Amino acid sequence: MSVHASGSNEGAVLKRLSVPEFAARKGKEPLVCLTAYTMPMAQRLDSHVDLLMVGDSLGMVLYGFETTLPVTLEMMIQHGAAVVRGSKTSMVVVDMPFGSYQESPEQAFRSAARIMKETGCQAVKLEGGREMADTVAFLAKRGVPVMGHVGLTPQSVNTLGGFRARGRGDQEAATIVADAVAVAEAGAFSVVLEGVMEQIAQVVTARVTVPVIGIGASAACDGQVLVAEDILGLFSAFKPRFVKRYAELGNEIEEAAERYAKDVRARSFPGPENIFGAIKKHG
Repeated sequence: MSVHASGSNEGAVLKRLSVPEFAARKGKEPLVCLTAYTMPMAQRLDSHVDLLMVGDSLGMVLYGFETTLPVTLEMMIQHGAAVVRGSKTSMVVVDMPFGSYQESPEQAFRSAARIMKETGCQAVKLEGGREMADTVAFLAKRGVPVMGHVGLTPQSVNTLGGFRARGRGDQEAATIVADAVAVAEAGAFSVVLEGVMEQIAQVVTARVTVPVIGIGASAACDGQVLVAEDILGLFSAFKPRFVKRYAELGNEIEEAAERYAKDVRARSFPGPENIFGAIKKHG
């Protein structure tokens, strides 16, 4: 269920899925989440998903960065506002970029307040486990809904030594479970669990009381999120194991561009139907 109405009467005004409604879906109907970075993409996805995530992955997908680290607060705000404008029923969550919240809870609140005021989003997402629990609690107590993110945390790529799956050993597995529990108990309304062993995802989903959204985790999670460009075949430089292609739009774009170029070079475009005041030829 991805379209929400105020009341049950036919023709009722559509409204966004709220944070409490999202959280209440724990253990019920799976939550459908996809990334969106632009207004046109948000418009296309809105009626099919419960949550649109403006991820800092936009740095890699749209800007060609090798990691998410160069992404700025201003970039997230601009893209977040565009996604909010392009959507009507989905809850919109905006990532807090690297360096915008790690210094202190106070810094995190200032950054989160800017994001929410300037985008109109419903919540923010930050990475980190037990070390970020105090910050999550600080934000939640001040009216900022927070989605956590544990497991493979892309902003910590340098510390982790790359984008490898997490939880292969008992100690690492226990750390991930403890991180998820700490973030949830601190007040996060949901937790993204990325790139972990299947068994860990099952344990975390059963252990925490808020929805667990998997990406490279398990079908047992309360919901799933993927990068839209990945499932559409638009971002093909690298295909992670956990991605399933539902279309190959990248190939279609190239083919369309090839046909357009051919028409322009043959002067068959624009045709009479594409121009204004076309001169009629007389026989």
